[in-house]
Amino acid sequence: MVKRRTRFPSDMLVLDRDADVPMHRQLYEKLRAEILAGHLKADTRLPPTRMMAEDLGVSRNTVITTYDALLAEGYLESRSGSGTWVATLPADAVTARNSVGRAGAPSLSSRGMRMAAQPRDRTIPDRIAFHPGYPEIKAFPFSTWARLLKRHARYSHEDLYGYHWVTGHPRLKAAIAEYLRASRGVECAPEQVIVVNGTQAALDILARMLVDEGDICWMEEPGYIGAQNSLLSAGAKLVPLPVERDGWSLEDETRPSPRLIFVTPSCQWPLGCLMRMEDRLRLLQIGERHDAWIVEDDYDSEYRFRGRPVPAMQGLDKSGRVIYMGTFAKTLFPSLRIGFIVVPPQLADGFKRVVSNTGHYPSLLLQAALADFISEGYFATHLRRMRRLYAERQKVFVALCRRHLADWLTIDENDAGMQLVARFTRALEDEVLWRAAQGQGVNFSPLSRQFFHSPPQQGAILGYAGIDPKTMREGINSLRSAFLALESSGALPLDRATAAPRGC
Repeated sequence: MVKRRTRFPSDMLVLDRDADVPMHRQLYEKLRAEILAGHLKADTRLPPTRMMAEDLGVSRNTVITTYDALLAEGYLESRSGSGTWVATLPADAVTARNSVGRAGAPSLSSRGMRMAAQPRDRTIPDRIAFHPGYPEIKAFPFSTWARLLKRHARYSHEDLYGYHWVTGHPRLKAAIAEYLRASRGVECAPEQVIVVNGTQAALDILARMLVDEGDICWMEEPGYIGAQNSLLSAGAKLVPLPVERDGWSLEDETRPSPRLIFVTPSCQWPLGCLMRMEDRLRLLQIGERHDAWIVEDDYDSEYRFRGRPVPAMQGLDKSGRVIYMGTFAKTLFPSLRIGFIVVPPQLADGFKRVVSNTGHYPSLLLQAALADFISEGYFATHLRRMRRLYAERQKVFVALCRRHLADWLTIDENDAGMQLVARFTRALEDEVLWRAAQGQGVNFSPLSRQFFHSPPQQGAILGYAGIDPKTMREGINSLRSAFLALESSGALPLDRATAAPRGC
């Protein structure tokens, strides 16, 4: 039996442009309220994001952010080739949810509302293909890791079970400092290393410590959405630092003076570019001229497949303004939740107090095991194995994409990284493909989400590192099915168009 399709009543949504609440938050609250009240019934098809944006007079990114939040929370569902629909909720759940949070409930703070409104790129269980930045898990030496954990779990001294080392266990800080000096050219003492709960915790602390409301921050365009979220949540005003085929655009004299500059110079996210030495030196000069902090995110520089990894920019800094950050999520496994910040000596005490107050420090038991994993050589061995494995997988992945998806996208090998950017050969919005791919069990990151200022480029950020060849083939076949479904529905034109610029 075919379900009856209910038309969407677009005139019910009235947004207040003069309100302090962001437009996407207003739209989210209104759509959610209409669904819970039963006014938007199950099986109602929502307009495409572009049409909704035109009807409401808002940007398309506002509608995309709203749809993604409602999809993630289960109020909407994506159907392959047919768009976005109101999900079927239990009848009693609508009444129960509708009765909660009525008059009298306090609102979030302005900062809280900004934080809650930021979009996120999330992994989905059993949909690792092709989530970017996801490492190979099965090849990790878990037996060795379990032995190291057991070694310290049996040790009952209070230094592993108290509050003593809020900026990191001394042995882990020393191991990280030595590793960074030898492999990345980072100049630091163990006291400058701050161990935190991963990359996002590091970005949250840095934004709180370095940015005041209204401060100008230069942000790569396209750039890492997690950094965008943290800086915007702190009240920063983002100014784009464009990245193109020829590198970073550093010469624009009309760009306002920054308080902070965020870059990923060793493997630009998401394009995979390497910042040339002359641009690194020029960026350091710009930082000095504007008296700005430079945050260097070195998230996966270990995975360079041709030649040695390029030394970090921090090692070139003579004025103590580069703050270096890294993570073990890409080199070991994401749920470890251990990252680190290398701060100039004059900031170490302040960061210690902030980490203590925010609670952004991981388990000392895990830190002790990780210190052994590094110092006893297991980390270096694992990196060598993964570097070879990822280089092989990238070649296989590119070959499979060219063989099975060439009608719809182009993709090239890169010298580094755990993901590649694919560009479309036809006029296609990546969010449309993303929703269709979700229906086929594939999860990638739309390229357009990495743009915050200029008109976004369309494409797909495809991770290949964490999937074996069998899963890779299955994922590519599923992505092919998504393309075919879009063609059959008329959402994808049959004629080939000129592909968008490839960046670098």
